[in-house]
Amino acid sequence: MVYAARNELPGRISAPTLAAPAAEPNDTGRGDTVVAHSATLEIDERVRARRAAGQPVVHLGFGEAGLPVLPSVREVLAGAADRNAYGAVAGSVPAREAAAGYFTRRDLATDPDQVIYAPGSKALLFALLAVLDGDVVLPQPCWVSYAAQAALAGRGVIPVPIPDEAGGIPDPGRMEHALRAARAEGRVPAAVILTLPDNPTGTLAPAELVDEVCALAEREDLLIISDEIYRDLAFQQGDFHGPATVVAERTVITTGLSKATALGGYRVGLARLPAGARGMTLRTELVGVASELWSSLAAPMQEVARHVYGEPDDVVDYVGRCRRLHATVSKAVHRVFISAGTRCLEPAGGFYLYPDFAPLRGRLGGTGVAGGADLAELLLTRHGVGVLPGEAFGDDPRALRVRVATSLLYGETEDQRWQSLNSEDPLSLPWVAEPLDRLRQALAELGKR
Repeated sequence: MVYAARNELPGRISAPTLAAPAAEPNDTGRGDTVVAHSATLEIDERVRARRAAGQPVVHLGFGEAGLPVLPSVREVLAGAADRNAYGAVAGSVPAREAAAGYFTRRDLATDPDQVIYAPGSKALLFALLAVLDGDVVLPQPCWVSYAAQAALAGRGVIPVPIPDEAGGIPDPGRMEHALRAARAEGRVPAAVILTLPDNPTGTLAPAELVDEVCALAEREDLLIISDEIYRDLAFQQGDFHGPATVVAERTVITTGLSKATALGGYRVGLARLPAGARGMTLRTELVGVASELWSSLAAPMQEVARHVYGEPDDVVDYVGRCRRLHATVSKAVHRVFISAGTRCLEPAGGFYLYPDFAPLRGRLGGTGVAGGADLAELLLTRHGVGVLPGEAFGDDPRALRVRVATSLLYGETEDQRWQSLNSEDPLSLPWVAEPLDRLRQALAELGKR
């Protein structure tokens, strides 16, 4: 099966289609799945290459948390350096107990046996899709890897547009219609993936919409996979309302340390499985997949997970400061895009925006821009601004929407990033203000000859 990328021209920003296409042989004569390079990783590599060549770029394309490692985490990792033995596939008891405590403190009573660790939540998302017996409902747009992983796992995708209020969930009314249509075609919907808060839109679905999707999932007997890796970065923590509080018996939560504690390179992810028979079956299946794919999370990283999910005071304080910085800078970038004339929902969590340049289509008439990929290419090559086209997230290729990540605007050095994290007014720091000014100027010049 070929999972094709659009705009596969040399040097272009590739963007995969959302729905997995039917299987077709490749030039080897086999039915293997070929997946294009992840759009998020590709744009990061392109921006780094341009910078290395001396070309200035405002890097808004890559969703890395962009902050330094907390000192206590460094100490824990160093102290665990001699832990070189394999461990239990699901993770050590102390690490799973720490994660269970993390969820229990968030009003989700959790037994350590409901927790499985992996080298990143990405691996667990793929494993979940691999053990499904049917198709998966995806919000449109959604994070780039969901559809690619569905293709790799041989699962069909049922795309459903997001509601007007927020991304991260499918519109409940359209989802119901899509499920009826899919079943009429003989398809078997098995799960729906939600992202709270959302990537790419940076929004947080309100409780009433989450409840509607949960009620529909219950009626349709769908597993809910709730990607909550940005949960602790919801700007108003009291606004977070996840599906596990509504339909706990059918909700799997995935999360990890890459976003709230800026440990993306550590590759620590976990899943919280439902209690009861469904959860035990899933655990057996996931442990089987994990045992053949990654064996176990690296032992030193399990010690890091035990420490972070134990939430000592310094970790809680660090996450709070990260959340405040992400909110301050993403809202400032949002104001820049709104002032430039784009439409854009106000961010509510994480470090993303999803501006729509449709109001500026007239200004772009002489640039050859026909859709999001063209717009992203123009912004990068002519104006020095790296973003991702909306179609990389399954959006309409003709739409002029792009995903903006604000988390690499905190400085180029570790010292600058610590200062950004500790500042009461990070927007006044020159290494934060300067790229914002360059972005403002780039958007003002967009479409001019």
